[in-house]
Parts: sequence; C-alpha cells; structure tokens
Amino acid sequence: MTTRTASGEPRPAKEPLPWAAVLAGFCASMIGIGLARFAYTPLIPPLIEAGWFTADRVIYLGAANLAGYLIGAIIARALGHRFGNVAVLKVMMLLTALSFLACAFPLSEAWFFGWRLISGVTGGTIMVLVAAALLPHVPPARRGLAGGAIFLGIGLGIATSGTVVPLLLHWGLRATWLGLAALSFALIALSWAGWPRNSPAPGLPSPATAEPRPALALKVLYGQYGLMAVGLVPTMVFLADYVARGLGQGAHVGALIWVVYGIGAILGPVVYGQMGDKLGSARALRLLLGVQALALGTLLFDQHLAAVAIATLVIGTFPPGIVPLVLHKMHHLLPGDHAAQASAWSRATIIFASFQALAGYGYSYLFASSGGSYRLLFGYGALALVLAILADGMLEYVIRRRPRAGSLST
Repeated sequence: MTTRTASGEPRPAKEPLPWAAVLAGFCASMIGIGLARFAYTPLIPPLIEAGWFTADRVIYLGAANLAGYLIGAIIARALGHRFGNVAVLKVMMLLTALSFLACAFPLSEAWFFGWRLISGVTGGTIMVLVAAALLPHVPPARRGLAGGAIFLGIGLGIATSGTVVPLLLHWGLRATWLGLAALSFALIALSWAGWPRNSPAPGLPSPATAEPRPALALKVLYGQYGLMAVGLVPTMVFLADYVARGLGQGAHVGALIWVVYGIGAILGPVVYGQMGDKLGSARALRLLLGVQALALGTLLFDQHLAAVAIATLVIGTFPPGIVPLVLHKMHHLLPGDHAAQASAWSRATIIFASFQALAGYGYSYLFASSGGSYRLLFGYGALALVLAILADGMLEYVIRRRPRAGSLST
C-alpha cells in the first residue's frame, strides 16, 4: 500500500512522514552544531576556574572543534557517497554524544583535544549532508519552511546550552558533560526512526565537471562567507568568558548572556529568511552585515551590561541566520541546477570552515599574546564584516562597469 506525495510521486507506506524527517534533521543540527560547538562557550570560565586546563589551553582546546568542522566539511560528500547520507548522519550524531561522554573524563590534554576535534568533524559533516538527505523527501511547497526548521536546531541548541549548562554546573563539570551526553542520546533516540530509509547519496562530480568555473558573484559570495566566519568567531568563543571574567560579572551572568545569544540564534533563521524574501538576498545580506558590525562595535565601546545584552541578542542571530540566507542567494546564482547547487554549498561550507578554523587559532594566539584583550578580538571581528560589505560593493561596481556581462547579483 502506498500514499502519494504532493507532486504525485508514490511514497512507500513505511516511509517516515516529512515532519518526522525534518525533526530528525533538527535533532542532528542541534546535537552536532548547536550543542557540540556552542555548549563549550559557557563552559570556558568553569573549566579555567576548576583548574582542568589553563586559560590559554582552554581556548586552544575550544578551537579544536573549529578545526574538526573543516575536516568534516571536506570529507562529508565522499562519506555520503560511500555509505549513504542517512547512515553517515546517524553515526555522526552518535559520535557527538560519545564526545560529550569522553570529555567528562579529561585523562589528558591530547584526549580532550581529540574528542573536541571529533565533535567538530561531526558538525561539519552534518552541515553539508543534512539538507541534501532530507529535503528531497519534503513536498516542494514546504521545503523552504523545512530547511528553516532544520537549521533552527542550531539556534535552539545554543539556547539549550545556555540554560542547561548552568543548571548542570551545580553538580560539577563532570556532571555537566555527562548531562550533555544524556541529552544528545535522548535526541538521537527521538529522531532515529524519522530518518528516510532510501535517501540518495550525493553524487560526486565527474572529472569533466569537477571544477566548473564559478561566476564572479559566486566567488565573491565564497569570500564573504569566509569573512563572516572570521567575524562571528570572537563572540562565539569568547563572549561568555568576556562577560564572566572580562567584565567581572561571574560565570552565572556569563551563562545568562549566553542564553540571550541563544534567543537571538532562535530568531535568526526566521528573521533573516523573511528579510531575504522581502529585500532580496543580496540587499538583506549587506544590511545584516552592517548591523552585525555595529553590534560588535557596541561591545568595543560600551561595557554596560544592558548594552552588552542588546548587542548579544543581535549578534546571536548571525551564525544560524546566515546559513539559509547564503544558501538562498546561492540558489539564485545557480537557478535550477541542483547538482551545481549541492557542489557549491559543499565548497562554501569548506571555505567557511577553513576561515573559521584559522580564525579560531588566530584569535586564540592573539588572546594569549595580548594578555587577554577581548576588545582586540571584537575589533578584528568587526573589521572582517566591514570587508565583507566592501566586497559586495566592489561587485556592484564591476556590474555597473560591465552591464553586458549580465546580472551577477540577486
């Protein structure tokens, strides 16, 4: 017995309904990125205060997740082609949960580093594969909403880390890591049966089409996405520590600020998506980059807690919000070519991860060598976003100078 999809195609009776598949993707992004990456930020002050590692080593270990994210983004399509998207995604979720469990027992710095690296690999792999694995099973009319729901897992993971971590810290650091592991295993169990059973693996490009020459606008978008990664790392890694130790507010207030960041992260995909629909992805991106640069400037020049909280709410919208917006712009640049869109998204994720990993270690070095200057890090982050705006302005100038080349923006 079969039912039919909205497009008239038969769907096997045992195939999970689209909402179940979207829930599975939501759980994957929440575990692999929302928790695995962002739960570490409110843990930085307690890790230092408990003496697990020194301050500079805690920051360095946090950057291991960013390096792993790059590795995951690079190998994701090959893994999906070899083993299938769904099988790979399930394994990545399990590895993420195991990484939380392992971090509860800091046997050595190398042990801790290795598991933080693995948690990054899982996040990068999930980011590349999750939409491609699930959206084909969703009716076309609902794919935009479904994509936003999948990436909403990142924002909710951030908010969850800011609320659950402070509660768990009452029982100690080890209990906190074990609690994150338990939450991850619960989400895995909730979503396990929702994954589609016949998800196609992504096709690897043939030698003749492995490296198509992208349009100028696509090259600029890659560069902008890399600069966005550089711009979001300072607050992603250092914000809670800045409030807790830099402003002397303590770990509890640092964790509360991270909750505000998480609220912004929940709003980001919805707000950015609506702005993209109303203004066009290019105009929306320019406007939002400017707003983010101003928010980072607020952290540079205003240390009042209320101002920091408002800036944090705005900044929190950025990491999950830019994902659907950049993806939307990419689809406009490559209309109707699904293979090229998948290849371009994989390449964009690799570029984002590369800049993010380099920025993570670069900021860690600057933090250590400057004696713990948070303002220096926020200043470089704001500069990266300004450069991303300028890159878009230069593209518009080139378009006006070469009108016959056709429109390169959306």
